[in-house]
Amino acid sequence: MKRVAAVDLGASSGRVMAGTAGPSLLTVEEVRRFPNGGVRAGPALYWDILGLYRETLAGIREAGRLDGVGIDSWAVDYGLLDERGALLGNPVHYRDSRTDGVPASVSARLSARSLYDVTGLQQLPFNTLYQLVSEGDRLDAASTMLLIPDLLNYWLTGSIGAERTNASTTQLYDVRARTWATSLASRAGIPPRLLPPLRDPGTVVGTAEELSGVPVVAVGSHDTASAVVAVPAAPGANFAYISSGTWSLAGLELPAPELSDAALAANFTNEGGVDGTIRFLRNVMGLWVLSETLRTWSTSDLPALLRAAAAAPALAAVVDIDAPEFLPPGDMPSRISSACRATGQRPPSGRAAMVRCIVDSLALAHRRTIHEAARITGRRVDVIHLVGGGARNELLCQSTADACGVPVLAGPVEAAALGNVLVQARALGEDLPDLASMRTLVRETQEIRRYEPSGTADWAAAEARLRA
Repeated sequence: MKRVAAVDLGASSGRVMAGTAGPSLLTVEEVRRFPNGGVRAGPALYWDILGLYRETLAGIREAGRLDGVGIDSWAVDYGLLDERGALLGNPVHYRDSRTDGVPASVSARLSARSLYDVTGLQQLPFNTLYQLVSEGDRLDAASTMLLIPDLLNYWLTGSIGAERTNASTTQLYDVRARTWATSLASRAGIPPRLLPPLRDPGTVVGTAEELSGVPVVAVGSHDTASAVVAVPAAPGANFAYISSGTWSLAGLELPAPELSDAALAANFTNEGGVDGTIRFLRNVMGLWVLSETLRTWSTSDLPALLRAAAAAPALAAVVDIDAPEFLPPGDMPSRISSACRATGQRPPSGRAAMVRCIVDSLALAHRRTIHEAARITGRRVDVIHLVGGGARNELLCQSTADACGVPVLAGPVEAAALGNVLVQARALGEDLPDLASMRTLVRETQEIRRYEPSGTADWAAAEARLRA
């Protein structure tokens, strides 16, 4: 039996979870939670990386005796180190505007098809490739780029490296060769020296002397990679997954990348998973729009709003939740109202109707994404596993089942932390030889709730309304 600390850093909060894994046993308990988010300083939006590191250290110490530590976080963002290993500045937030226009400039040197052939990655304006290009001459002072979990692992152990599941989100990783795409980086104007040695999830990075020499394990350090480890799918099941939080990462698990013209046109990504799998998915805007709406209203009473929204008519108004106007922070209710008027719909009247519009629009995006993934790959989807914080949202789970027309199995809520714990436990000697054994342990120990499609609303008509 192994007791480890799973550090799970999200875009709005971070936490340190104490986890235990062993025969017929898998638990996680929150030890410390702390806020996260962008910090505006002058014209730029940054992450408070030193504050995150301070809270991470404090949480690990509070966890007590440990056999290991593993860190996962959001993707794409990074810190630059100089030749002495010193951080050159706070990492910039992916919602910062510095990449505006950069994808278009890169496309003059690298076409979308040539990028996709190598990286298999979804085109998003904040991909690491575009962020690094936006650095310009500042790259001259840099020796190494480390993504957020790799940076914290470096500070803990002194060991420089890049874990593959997160490296695969950068648009600088060759998804078939499982190496850095150094030729592509050079053509984009990014010095290949910035790309550190690659590590597989489950590698023991080193020991944290500041923490009494506890081993530090490279887990599936992209939080979605860890979450997908803990998807409680039965062997042989035709399943899709949605890792639901600030973003919804919706898609399929594949044995190899899908790099077809159809996948490129539909803007699907092929990200590395644990044990050599591929996460064929698309980023959907997720619960970010709802959280920004609550911030605009200066309220935190989400349960009451969701109860009221559940009583409101379904599909009275829907928007394209992935539209670019919903990416930056701001007044989401006003943007939603404008989007409704632009598509000839009456804007939601009142807070309950607005929340219902957001949840229905997110479920509609889940439908569109899962159906497209199945069509492109020729795979059948009989069930959707919805994991992460969104599994608590009963309205979202039921609406997703209704929209997609298949059952939704919701849970575990703490999927990223559980996947983090499972990979650590295996690296430290527990008998968990493959994903199937890990998922069996999740099914046997975690609460899963089933939502059946109700068939009470015409989701196809709502989708057609947006396409019109």
